[in-house]
Amino acid sequence: MRILDTYILRRFLLNFFSSFVILMFIFIFQTIWLFIDDFAGKGLDIVIIGKFLFYLMPNLTEKVLPLTVLLSSILTFGAFAENYEFAAMKASGISLQRSMLSLIFFVTILGGVTFYFANNVIPASEQKIYNLRKNIATVKPAAVIEEGVFSDFEGMNIKVDNKHGENDRFLDKVIIHEKSHLQKNNKVIKAKKGELISSEGSEIISLVLTDGHYYEDIIPKGKEGKRNFPFARANFESYTRNILVPENDQDLEEERNVRTDKMKNIARLTKDIDSLKRGNVNVVRAFSKNIANRMGVFVPLMAKDTMAEKKSKSIKLDSLITPMTKNTAVAQADTAKATQKVQIEAIPEKEPPTDIAGVLDLYQQWQRVQILNSANNSVSSILNSVNGKKDELDRRYKITNMHILSLHKKFALAFSCIILFFVGAPLGAIIRKGGLGLPMVIAIVLFLAYYFLGVFAGNYAKEGNIHPIAGAWLSTLIMLPLGIFLTRRATADRGLTSFGHIIDFFKDLFKKKTKESAI
Repeated sequence: MRILDTYILRRFLLNFFSSFVILMFIFIFQTIWLFIDDFAGKGLDIVIIGKFLFYLMPNLTEKVLPLTVLLSSILTFGAFAENYEFAAMKASGISLQRSMLSLIFFVTILGGVTFYFANNVIPASEQKIYNLRKNIATVKPAAVIEEGVFSDFEGMNIKVDNKHGENDRFLDKVIIHEKSHLQKNNKVIKAKKGELISSEGSEIISLVLTDGHYYEDIIPKGKEGKRNFPFARANFESYTRNILVPENDQDLEEERNVRTDKMKNIARLTKDIDSLKRGNVNVVRAFSKNIANRMGVFVPLMAKDTMAEKKSKSIKLDSLITPMTKNTAVAQADTAKATQKVQIEAIPEKEPPTDIAGVLDLYQQWQRVQILNSANNSVSSILNSVNGKKDELDRRYKITNMHILSLHKKFALAFSCIILFFVGAPLGAIIRKGGLGLPMVIAIVLFLAYYFLGVFAGNYAKEGNIHPIAGAWLSTLIMLPLGIFLTRRATADRGLTSFGHIIDFFKDLFKKKTKESAI
């Protein structure tokens, strides 16, 4: 058995590493085609492009590794079945599960390595890719200024209609939106032509604009200035912007203090998810309290002091009791008047009307118009505040969902390698085909189903349509029953499209119903 386990493991590893290398090259070339517009003709060194592709490889491994496990398992067990090696194993009393034992240990270890890779290597590579792309914008500004769209470049958004000349140094129809310290576009510059000028050994690139206009919203300090909406406007024949850039390519590795969900490990994601959830709750509570105060809702009414009322009534009654005088009739008359007065005071006051029409009837016509206009303005203001806060909350919830999704994807990636092995190994034993023909087609179809299910589920989870945990695990959990089904059919030596057991099930069901009706 040791020799057989070694033989099966060696065959699987050969298919695994060969498939991994081939698929990695395919995905790398696909990536090159995606980023060809960013690299071609931008004056970038081959070393910079090589660094970018090297840092991108761990991110591609997230897609390549599950497909590699699926394809290599189909190739290995399909070749065993095609060459009747499985028949020899079964004749010797070796079941499918026993033949898969050595590979199960290997795939389990591979799942642990994949988890470590997803938790440590992929976040570091994402950080390197971000730093490299941002620093390329600093070292090679023409490489990030795209034609026809606004490009984010060192605190400003720049758009050009056309680039030409050596290293794309000449620009036509330049539009610049410069951001303030509050990240607002309060400055706009338009020019018919522009030029990027630099000299060898210099740390400064000059952006020279000609024949243009300049507009800026001035932010005043006092309230009086805000009412006037001050601004500055000017026309210019030549305007120069100096941009400080690093001197050598080693600055391309400079770290930038930016952390997205893909750049964090499990410990950091867990901590940030708790912080984001507490922040969301605090924002909702503060906004709800603000709206409640503005609307005047949930204001507790002043409770009636029943003890004070009883005390005041008793005082009035005591003051009315006087000693009998000679004129008893007069005293009795006074007592009767006092008692009548107490009864009148004891009659409860009429409650104010509660409906809107009844309340408005208490006011004059011009006062009613003022009240309705004030209420309409208050409701409109509150609705505008709610709509504005809704966008902010949607953005905050989306960031939280993305963090939860990234956290669980690290676990789901490790389990997907194990589950896809149990899909591919019995499938190869069932189809009984080796080589790169039919196994490659089946592997690609299954992987595309797995991949696109994951993409759709992830997008729905980011928008909050489904729970982020379900979005991370959905594609893996769908493959789990498929793996169980294929493993059971391969163990029973049944074909993939045999429906005999289903027909037998319905036959047995009808026989039972016939017997019950006869009885």
